[in-house]
Amino acid sequence: MRLQFLGATRQVTGSRYYLETNGTRLLIDCGMFQERDFLDRNWEPSPIRPDKIDAVLLTHAHVDHCGLLPRLSGEGFDGEIVTTSATADLLDVVLHDAAKIQEEDAAYKKKRHRKEGRQGRHPVKPLFTQQDVARTLPLLRPVSYHEPLALSDHVSVAYHDAGHILGSSMLVLTVRENGQARRIVFSGDIGQYDKPIIRDPEVFTEADYVIMESTYGIREHEDVENIGTRLAQIISETVAAGGNVVIPTFAIERAQELIYHLGSLLHEGRIPDVPVYLDSPMASKVTDVFRRHRECFDEEAWERIASGDAPLRFPGLRMVQSTEESKAINRVDSPVVIMATSGMCTAGRIKHHLIHNITRPESTLLFVGYQAAGTLGRQILEVPPEVRIHGRLWPVRARVERLDGFSSHADGPGLMRWLGFLKTPPRTVFLTHGEEESTLGLAKRIKEEKSWETTVPRYQQTVELE
Repeated sequence: MRLQFLGATRQVTGSRYYLETNGTRLLIDCGMFQERDFLDRNWEPSPIRPDKIDAVLLTHAHVDHCGLLPRLSGEGFDGEIVTTSATADLLDVVLHDAAKIQEEDAAYKKKRHRKEGRQGRHPVKPLFTQQDVARTLPLLRPVSYHEPLALSDHVSVAYHDAGHILGSSMLVLTVRENGQARRIVFSGDIGQYDKPIIRDPEVFTEADYVIMESTYGIREHEDVENIGTRLAQIISETVAAGGNVVIPTFAIERAQELIYHLGSLLHEGRIPDVPVYLDSPMASKVTDVFRRHRECFDEEAWERIASGDAPLRFPGLRMVQSTEESKAINRVDSPVVIMATSGMCTAGRIKHHLIHNITRPESTLLFVGYQAAGTLGRQILEVPPEVRIHGRLWPVRARVERLDGFSSHADGPGLMRWLGFLKTPPRTVFLTHGEEESTLGLAKRIKEEKSWETTVPRYQQTVELE
């Protein structure tokens, strides 16, 4: 067996792994790179010839796991993309939205570069188009959790709930060679325990090899019980100051979790009754997908539904669709809460809301998700004197806050807890999907506490599995 690491190596984004065993060739995830230093990799041809890949096994619908699928199909891949039914429905929304952003950004950059008489760092064309997405979606093969699927005579896969976002999965591949069987676990992104709406991550007692994420490998999240208190405090203080709360929001899971919490806080009278705008057509569509896939909800969400409470609706929540509606938000002369994509401020409507609020000391920029190195979100979190948005420098005068408790990733203790269910040591734990400091720090902890063989691979490194 040969495993090659084609992304998310000593960095967070670009999740992609290639597994070849006895003639079966599989790609696990096909994600977009989002860190500024690695954007060039998105434009490179697939490291593995697409027509030589038998199938893609997809863990979930975040773009750093699925965003290069349209390019892969455009380069000649026509095999199956296997994933859960909820993820398949989300992909329809996510990939079309990503293509639209690619097309709009390319048009905007072309206009700006022509005006400024210069060339940008990357080609002034979309990374992929709506036509590429239309070619990709028919390749989807939805599967249910826990039902083994034979990929060949000697390889099968089963999907397990990762508790990260709706439909997210951990993959358990069983490979049989020379009369022996090996169990390879790809963790995907491991969710936090006791989060609202979706179920907790599943665990395993046996694995020969584990490929595990490490995004928050050396950090510990805020207590989940404190999230509501902190959120209420930030909103109340900002409204009292006469400012807006601007929240860069990931359209999948984070937007829905925020709606869930804001609805509870309003119902309990813990925050002022101000308009809440979800300024993301994609997030609105994703919320509809959530409502269709209640089979993925946890007991707490079902209890709210049974009590007659709609966990993803509340008075004052306004779903924004058109560009004109989005622009109108910034003409409102009283405090509002604005949730807009993208979550790392790399593209989309959030940039326009930042421009209108980043210079206002009375406003708050609230980050509730991971901000990868090199992204605009990470730059703002470090509160520099100024940041560049849409080609212009803007002074950072707004209040900048961060709530890690909203993260859909397990923290360091959560990752160790997940590993702790293994009854015997795996042959190797491979740590990916984390910045180098985080990944190396978690590797050190695993070695010290468990004495397990732990490796932090590098980009395009290939390893032989027994």
